[in-house]
Amino acid sequence: MKKLCGVWYFVLLVSAILNNRSPLQAQALIPQEARHGMVVSTQTLASEAGLGILRQGGNAIDAAIATAFVLAVVYPSCGNIGGEGFLLYYGSNGQSSAIDFRLQAPASVTPEMFLDESGKNWGKSPVEDLHITDSPLAIGIPGTVAGLALAHRRFGTIPWAQLLEPAVRLAEHGFPVSLSLHKEMADSREFFKNYLSSVRFFLKVDGSVYEPGEIWKQHDLAQTLKRIQRQGAEEFYRGRTAELIVAGIRQNGGIITLEDLKNYRAIERRPDHSTYRGWDIFAMPLPSSGGITQTEILNIMEGYDLQALGQNSAQYLHLLTEAMRRSYRDRDFFLGDPDFNPQIPKERLMSKTYADELRKGIDPQKASKSSDLDLNLDSREKMETTHFSVVDSQGNAVSVTYTLNGDFGSYLVPEGSGVILNNS
Repeated sequence: MKKLCGVWYFVLLVSAILNNRSPLQAQALIPQEARHGMVVSTQTLASEAGLGILRQGGNAIDAAIATAFVLAVVYPSCGNIGGEGFLLYYGSNGQSSAIDFRLQAPASVTPEMFLDESGKNWGKSPVEDLHITDSPLAIGIPGTVAGLALAHRRFGTIPWAQLLEPAVRLAEHGFPVSLSLHKEMADSREFFKNYLSSVRFFLKVDGSVYEPGEIWKQHDLAQTLKRIQRQGAEEFYRGRTAELIVAGIRQNGGIITLEDLKNYRAIERRPDHSTYRGWDIFAMPLPSSGGITQTEILNIMEGYDLQALGQNSAQYLHLLTEAMRRSYRDRDFFLGDPDFNPQIPKERLMSKTYADELRKGIDPQKASKSSDLDLNLDSREKMETTHFSVVDSQGNAVSVTYTLNGDFGSYLVPEGSGVILNNS
């Protein structure tokens, strides 16, 4: 049986390659090759940080941790230590693991706080008349730092402090603002203004946005990273950083407490396993919907002669669209958090037999309608989550997806912390 980890090795983004060429020579949108390892992320500085760890003898987990912390500095709209995510690991020895660092709700949260006056819909926050997802009530207990620390304890080889050094250096000494970051900040400037601490963090003294090429230094974030670097992940949840986060949330009407942060735990889970044309597939399990959705699509497509159809032919794309349409219908209808819904029919959804049933409902000559399948789709896929992948010279592979939910999350940066908090 051949083996394939359920990660996207060659994400078509800016990549940094461990060979004789500079990472800056890697071209966007063109698949790259490397003999000794690869770090692929959406930001060159983050990829370079992970690449540096590989060159220092670290493994894929070490490089992923360094990459994640640097993204929190240089890609603040999505990269984070105030958000959540998933990490999938596949070792060269065949060992696999899934680290679940989804955020958790505060202990005092209630369903009613997210309803409007009619009791039916998402409404306005009582905090300054903000929409609920733009208010501190939308903030969940961040999981990223705990998740990365758990991955390091389980599989890391280089000291924790060494892995945070690139992020500390970039936050303290600054980096040139890119055109895309400038635009993201400009688009969000009015939201930052809901919080004085966020204005101080993101904008210049005169309230303007940093221009492309200007150096952005993040003193408060650098101090937070240094504390986590010296004291470990516990500092984020029990130390000075925790105090700053809670103070900033509560003074703006949020409800997260120090006890909420102390009680947070990342979880190691067993990856979902499936097969596709003789390959083993290892993917993120629930509460991530990705593994089951991916498996269902592959199971449906396995029943077609794709080589005969030709890659990206009209017929191939038609069948792929229909497979995706059905798997996403099931994603919306069935999937959730197994800790609260143990009745999710996971085995059935991932079975080849179920895929056979779905395939029978696909007309090879005519597209179906999502509405006929009770599938409601947004008009556009959102861009507020980031993904990165690492493969090292030993063949260990890591796939990470993490997010603040919306761009810049809740827009709230608690005073003195430099931590951008989610709005999940």
